[in-house]
Amino acid sequence: MPKINGNEIRPGNVLEHNGGLWAATKVDHVKPGKGGAFAQVEMRNLRNGSKLNERFRSADKVERVRLEQKDQQFLYEQDGMLVFMDAETFEQVELPAEILGERRPFLQDGMTIQIEYYENEALNATLPQKVTCTIVETEPVVKGQTAANSFKPAVLDNGVRIMVPPFVGQDEEIVVDTAAMEYSERA
Repeated sequence: MPKINGNEIRPGNVLEHNGGLWAATKVDHVKPGKGGAFAQVEMRNLRNGSKLNERFRSADKVERVRLEQKDQQFLYEQDGMLVFMDAETFEQVELPAEILGERRPFLQDGMTIQIEYYENEALNATLPQKVTCTIVETEPVVKGQTAANSFKPAVLDNGVRIMVPPFVGQDEEIVVDTAAMEYSERA
């Protein structure tokens, strides 16, 4: 695996550090008035989700890990495990439902998601950027209520509560941004 200098770490890089796999979430390059420059790196453990703040000097060497990304299709859920099928080999893989975290309700039958692997171990799963959902409960549309930046609560068909603009009514399909978990546009 390639080793990189401490000052080459960027957000999104996956590093092998202290025997674990860590994703760099925030990197600040600091040049103090006295002493050498360093990178202050905020990292998240890919296996257990714990966080760590670490300083890397430019002379420090760290292992940069490349994760293999595969597109896999969701088939069904059974006993808290999500079953996916590889689009190329048609192999079925079972992963714990926790791999998606709070975005789990947006997973729909037949949806293709991207799973990141490190030596046959699934570490991360990413949903498509935008998902179409139906509003099952919200306040009725009020004529003339067009104040800018006013939102109202709504419940989606998957049970998630989000804020939507006042012109969106019940039983309408909307597009939800899965990264920010918020309303994007009408479907």
